[in-house]
Amino acid sequence: MASTALFSLTVATISSSTLSTNNQCSFNSYNPSISLNKKRELSLPSVASIPYQPINVDYLEQEFSGHGVTFEDIGDNCCIAKLKTENGSSATLMLPSGLITSYKAHMWHGGTAEVLHTSVLEGEDGNPMVQGGVSFAFNFESDDEVTWSPSNWTLRTIQGNSDEYIQVELISTDDDDNVEVKHILSLTEDTLISEIVVSNAKSSSIRLMGSLISHLTVSTPEATYAYGLEGSDFFNRPLFASNFSIVPPDLGKETPYGPGKVWNDLKLNGFFPDRGEKDQKDSDEEEIEGEEDENYKQLTDAMSRIYTSAPSQFTIIDRGRRNSVVVGRVGFDELYMSSPGSSHEMYGMYSYICVGQSAMLKPVILSPGDVWKGGQQLHNPNL
Repeated sequence: MASTALFSLTVATISSSTLSTNNQCSFNSYNPSISLNKKRELSLPSVASIPYQPINVDYLEQEFSGHGVTFEDIGDNCCIAKLKTENGSSATLMLPSGLITSYKAHMWHGGTAEVLHTSVLEGEDGNPMVQGGVSFAFNFESDDEVTWSPSNWTLRTIQGNSDEYIQVELISTDDDDNVEVKHILSLTEDTLISEIVVSNAKSSSIRLMGSLISHLTVSTPEATYAYGLEGSDFFNRPLFASNFSIVPPDLGKETPYGPGKVWNDLKLNGFFPDRGEKDQKDSDEEEIEGEEDENYKQLTDAMSRIYTSAPSQFTIIDRGRRNSVVVGRVGFDELYMSSPGSSHEMYGMYSYICVGQSAMLKPVILSPGDVWKGGQQLHNPNL
C-alpha cells in the first residue's frame, strides 16, 4: 500500500480553472481524434475570466533547467511542462491552465502505462480543447458573496531532480491578492501527488467548495474494481462537471443546465432506479443515501456518488490492463467517484473512472489568517 508519508514532501500539484470558458488553450500539437461532443457545466457558478499572462518558454527553460523538467511551446500563449524521473515515470502539465494531461507510471514489465484519461474536443470557437486528466474545480466565496475561482496559474518554483522527486509549484490569487492558492505537483518514481494550499489574508471568512478531479483510464468497466470501500457511507449525487470534465453525451442536452435537470437526466438514464409510485420524498431519501456493501466493487453500472466515510486510501484495480492505482486522500473529508458504466464504447472516450477528493457536501471554511491544505496521491504499486 502507498504511504501517506509522501504527503510530507511539499507536494506538487496541478490545478485548473474549472469554471472559465474563455481561456482554454488551443492544443494543436496534441491531436488525438477530435470529437464534436460539447462540454457541460454545473454545480459551481461561473466567474469572470482572468487573462493569462504571457508565457516565455525560453525563459522557463533557462530559469528552471536541471530539475528533470522540460518545456514545449504549443501555441496560443500556452505551453506544456514535461516531468520525468530516472526510472521512466513521467507527467505532463499544461500552463497556464494547470491541467495534468498525463501520468505514465513505470510498470513491472519494464515499460510504462498511462494512468490518466484525456480527450480532445472541438470547443465552441472551433479550436481543440483538452478535457480529462487531473484538475482543480474549486470556488471560493467570501462573506460579502464575492465568488472567485483560480483560473490563471503562474509557475513559481521547481525543486528536486529526476533521481529523487520533482516538485512544481504554481500560484494563483484573487483580484485583491487576499486569497492565495498554491497548486503543487510532485512526481516520484512511483507516485504523483497533487496538493492545494489556500491562505486567507482577508478580514472575513471564505468558503471553499469543489473537488480535485482525476480521470483514471481503464480498459472496460467490467474489468475494473474499487477495492477497500466496504462499509463507507455515501450519497448519490448528480454528476459533477467542470470545464475539464469528460461527460457522456446522454446525460443531458447540449446547453448548460442546472443540478435539478442533471438529477432528472441521471434518473432517466438509470443512475438511480425508479422506486415506483410510493411517497416520492421517502423514495428519494432511500435512493440518495446508502452504505457500500462490497469490498471488491465491480464498476459496471453507471454511478455518481460522494462517500463521506471512505478510508484515506483505496485501490482501483483494472484486470484488463493488469495494473492498479492506489488513491490516497489528505485534508478532504469526502471522496467523489463516478463512472459512465458499461453503456458506452469500450476502450474509447468514456473508458475512465472519475475520482475526486472533494468538499461538495460540506464546504471548507477558512477564517481570517487561516491556511488550509488538501491533496491526493496516485500511487503505482505495480513496480
